[in-house]
Amino acid sequence: MVALTGHPDGPPLVPPGRAASIARELGEMFDVDGAALLGERAALTGWARAGRVSVGGGCRLLPLASGWAAVSCAREDDIALLGALVEEDLPVADPWPRLSAAVAGMGPDTFDERATLLGLPAASVRPHRHIEPVVVTGRPHDVTGRLVVSFGALWAAPLCTQLLAGRGARIVTVETQGRPDGARRGEPRFHALLHTHDRAVQLDPDTDRGALHALVRAADVIVEASRPRALRSWGLDAEAEVARGATWISVTAAGRSSNRVGFGDDVAASAGLVAPDADGLPVFVGDAIADPLTGLTAAALAVTAPGRLHDISMSDVAAATLDGSPGGPVAGPVAPPRARPVPGPAPAPGADTAAVMTELGLPWPC
Repeated sequence: MVALTGHPDGPPLVPPGRAASIARELGEMFDVDGAALLGERAALTGWARAGRVSVGGGCRLLPLASGWAAVSCAREDDIALLGALVEEDLPVADPWPRLSAAVAGMGPDTFDERATLLGLPAASVRPHRHIEPVVVTGRPHDVTGRLVVSFGALWAAPLCTQLLAGRGARIVTVETQGRPDGARRGEPRFHALLHTHDRAVQLDPDTDRGALHALVRAADVIVEASRPRALRSWGLDAEAEVARGATWISVTAAGRSSNRVGFGDDVAASAGLVAPDADGLPVFVGDAIADPLTGLTAAALAVTAPGRLHDISMSDVAAATLDGSPGGPVAGPVAPPRARPVPGPAPAPGADTAAVMTELGLPWPC
């Protein structure tokens, strides 16, 4: 994490707080080095620290009229939405210079209100707020053979299910034909690392709704990373599934009651998890650090507190790592990011749909 924090032409920086220590503590119950997980993607992609540009390049820290904002532009539609945010057309090839100039006169409250309204993965960087980290108590429950159905994509939710697979759970990952996991377009080894042990199911929530509902009802654990209204529109009810005894892991940018969207970099930065450079100005900490921190937290809750609806805010997870310690320059050598061995390829989208539905005795084809 240290190697991934700081300016590209400057020394690495020790981030504030204790994110790596918390990650290591959570990783112990899964027999993994939780701190090392924070840098796995960069270890496989070769990405490096880039200061006020995120390690992956999709997010930037931009100055506002007062303070800073973290702005992600990872989807094709985001450029048009960013144009709506600042009420001007932005060039598709490079929207950042004009966007930066436009938000420089905007206050943080106005910025946040507009970003949330537009569904943009962007938010102002707020001061450190005290959030208690998740306290994991008691012995982990045995999840061997338990069926985990995941609607999660990208990093946080797949890391959660991959850790559960390591404890013997059966993982079924559901994608829709119109919206496959965006991580499939990234580094294939990283996607494979998180999904090698998955069964890949592809269902259409419009035409396959009966099968979709039956699959969820068969699950012991459901993992999703959507705003609640998204799955409600498919007729899925988290509270009803928990009432029958299932565990529901809900990962969102800022909690189920919030309409905010976000990715790992903008969520962590907006929660205050940024490092001050030599001029006291913020730089990104690690690589999309809210994602692996949330994945570890979600997995820990799934095995230690089953049968509940866990409302996991990525923003709160990131904020909970801050304890007032400021971080600063490195004193000593810095280890590069490292990744676990990739055990094999990930299944193709929908590769296991028929087999999974048949094995579970569920209706297919609809």
